[in-house]
Amino acid sequence: MSSLFPHLFEPITLGRRTIRNRIVSSGHDTVLDDHGMIGDDLVAYHEARAQGGCGLIVLQVSGVHETARYTNHVLMATDDSSVPGYRAVAEAVHRHGTTIFAQLFHPGREVMDGERGMAPRAVAPSDEPQERFKVVPEALSTAVIKEIIAGYATAAKRIADSGIDGVEIVASHGYLPIQFFNPRVNTRTDEYGGSPANRRRFLTEVVAGVRTAVGPEVVVGLRISGEEKTEDGLVATEVLDLIEGLDAMTTGSGTSGEDVDCLDYFSITAGDSSTLQGAVHIVPSMQIDPAYAASLSEQVKKITDKPVMVAGRINQPHEAEKAIAEGRTDMAIMTRAMISDPAMARKAQRDAVDEIRACIGCNQACIGHFQMGVPISCIQYPESGRELTFLPRPRVRTRRRVLLIGGGPAGLKAAAVAAEQGDDVILCEREPHLGGAVLLAQELPYRSEFGGAATNLSAEARRAGVDIRTSTPVAQEVVDQVAPDHVIVATGAVQRMPQLEVDDEAVVFGARDYLSTQPELPAGRVLVADWKGDWIGLGIALRLAEARVPVTLATAANFPGAAIQQYTRTLLISQALRAGVDFVNDARLVGVDADTGYLQSTLCEIVHEVDGVAATIVSGAPRSVVPDLDFGSASVRTIGDALAPRTVEEAVLEGLEAASSLAAVS
Repeated sequence: MSSLFPHLFEPITLGRRTIRNRIVSSGHDTVLDDHGMIGDDLVAYHEARAQGGCGLIVLQVSGVHETARYTNHVLMATDDSSVPGYRAVAEAVHRHGTTIFAQLFHPGREVMDGERGMAPRAVAPSDEPQERFKVVPEALSTAVIKEIIAGYATAAKRIADSGIDGVEIVASHGYLPIQFFNPRVNTRTDEYGGSPANRRRFLTEVVAGVRTAVGPEVVVGLRISGEEKTEDGLVATEVLDLIEGLDAMTTGSGTSGEDVDCLDYFSITAGDSSTLQGAVHIVPSMQIDPAYAASLSEQVKKITDKPVMVAGRINQPHEAEKAIAEGRTDMAIMTRAMISDPAMARKAQRDAVDEIRACIGCNQACIGHFQMGVPISCIQYPESGRELTFLPRPRVRTRRRVLLIGGGPAGLKAAAVAAEQGDDVILCEREPHLGGAVLLAQELPYRSEFGGAATNLSAEARRAGVDIRTSTPVAQEVVDQVAPDHVIVATGAVQRMPQLEVDDEAVVFGARDYLSTQPELPAGRVLVADWKGDWIGLGIALRLAEARVPVTLATAANFPGAAIQQYTRTLLISQALRAGVDFVNDARLVGVDADTGYLQSTLCEIVHEVDGVAATIVSGAPRSVVPDLDFGSASVRTIGDALAPRTVEEAVLEGLEAASSLAAVS
């Protein structure tokens, strides 16, 4: 038992099932399906978290009816072809002492994909349009409503019979069950609309049907947003009233016909999928405080004696411990924490908190990948989602000397993995500190946690036994002294200024120089010219605007933050709008004089002038840096920004790939 986290590692009973600790990996779409089924990749992904000590794993959503296909890769539990997959993942997770549930799902109008690129088609209680995906749903007939309700029950029975320990009915984030309850979405006048009792009917029939189908031994839970946090969304008082009624529901489905509670627990989250404003809470980014939704679960605990779990930026075990100890929740959903570090629970249980690779809430490779329709991963730990490719880590047969040039994310990852595999690794970094461009990224507003990536990777390299030499530029004499068998070049990239016409009196800074030196700017408007539409330009503009500096952000992208994951971008742009940033899109900077910036449209010949400019900050395309050295007979591989300037994600993955390839040639 952990001395630091006694509440977190206390067992808990849900229904008739005891969970070994309070750590939960909640249902999250991985895009690791095998044509809508659970295959080897998804089994390996969840087994890694079970092996890492997680108490409860909840599988991603399983569709209960043919109309529930909200993406082209959703799991479906509508026929027996799904059974082998559920059985395989249950057996894999159970081997490590972890409990596993599956989510029962229908999106209603929240449909992302159409078939083969066609516009999405959706069904819902009424034909009220959905703003975010621009969907006008078809109003469900009573006959199809009853089909869908029956689908929840049959899917639950099929899943439970496959060896899964419990099922979780998804009524969160504005999906179908809660669409029926919301009077602003459900405008029906039949038995499933109108009065509060009629609007509850769909969900109460689903809950009762599922419990009857699976019997008393299988755990049944409900996932629901404690507040939807959007226009026309449900507020906490409405949700609490619904939960109170569901909490009291029983059926006579006991083994001797006795009454059994329909629900065994409540899983609380926040947000709503139908608007950008509400969707940011589905996977809240680093702008949002840790464990912020515990205020919602705390309210639920006041009206039920059943266990309550909560999601919402619980990234560290001390945050989970505190929320449980204070009585705000009974279990902590730490999904992204275990995407970043599948062994987080096991490390916390032995109080090895310094070894935990903490999630930084960037959203880039987890929900960001899902929204691109590709398998999820983690920028810090690209082994996530690639377990069958990179794990378990191989061991080299013959110890070789490996020289890493550069201590940014790419070099640190390559060094750590190569050392873990058994090689003798020396890493040289010209600067006195490790981390590379990550250290500049953490200077941006609401981006400070990004520095955790450098901290985590540096610690992993040190624990692996890497010989780290900072303030050591790699000259030829260093190479000759080390005499490496293999060289990995990870020297990164430097600032590059675009071709501009610049008046001698104009004040112009490159973005990297501005962030590293923090110069004092002259009074007046600042023009921020952004080449890529990423964090840099938007972040600098936001920092200046929050300091009450008038700012114009000109981006060559279609909109500011175009390269940033949607939920993160939504929060940043809303903050920038409130701070008064002016935006110019589809425009590249071509010239600056003493008080005017000149922007060329990327779409046509129009030139836009920004007047009253006191200073200009340019975030342009970086340039790779590669040393000109003689490495003799050593094999050489270039990775990260030294190969091609991109993001931390590509750098860390290429570090992993480069080190892994060394084991193959040992």
